[in-house]
Amino acid sequence: MVDVSGWMSNLSSLALENFSTGEALGFVKPLVLFVIGIVIYSIFIFKFYRFIARKDIFTLDTDTNGLTGILANLKQGASKVYYAFKHILLYPLIIIFYFLVIVTFFAFLAKTQAMESIMLIAMALVTSIRVTAYYDEDLSKDLAKMIPFALLGIFLVDISYFSFDGSLAAIMSIPSFWKTIIYYLLFAVVLEFVLRIGAIVSGKKSEKSDAIEKEKTKKEKK
Repeated sequence: MVDVSGWMSNLSSLALENFSTGEALGFVKPLVLFVIGIVIYSIFIFKFYRFIARKDIFTLDTDTNGLTGILANLKQGASKVYYAFKHILLYPLIIIFYFLVIVTFFAFLAKTQAMESIMLIAMALVTSIRVTAYYDEDLSKDLAKMIPFALLGIFLVDISYFSFDGSLAAIMSIPSFWKTIIYYLLFAVVLEFVLRIGAIVSGKKSEKSDAIEKEKTKKEKK
């Protein structure tokens, strides 16, 4: 038989007087904070990984805006100087920022890894993202978003996995490795320079081969 008295007891417990605004806020507040945190984190990763994984982080503006003669040459010269300025000054800042973000992620993921190992792996990941961007941007994007979203997945499944005190202590020790950071940054900048020169040379060779192929096609038609 159905326990009618039990059902009636459960229904009576749902009476409005058994609920309170304070209790509701106690349940909803952490939910709202989690939703806001996940949304902000996801948007940041989505925007930034697409940026860092592009082959051409900066583009060279060759448009003369209708100018001719000396003015057109000055415009193009100024564009090239600005392009070089962005690569010399802004690119290292972008790399160091993303490197520190990855180090922070790894500090929460790795329970026992030393900071030296965390920084080594983080810079290896950052430079690998840049190298693969010159091979295939889709591959680079997958690599750039893999770790951040893996971290989010671990956090959602098992929040107890993280040791916030230990991770924060590791993050606070980052400034003491400033020499390592400088060496890694120099390596990343030189590597980007080599990749950029290689891309320019291969692009010119490709253009030359295309021109030769077009000439052969024209001669064959004649």
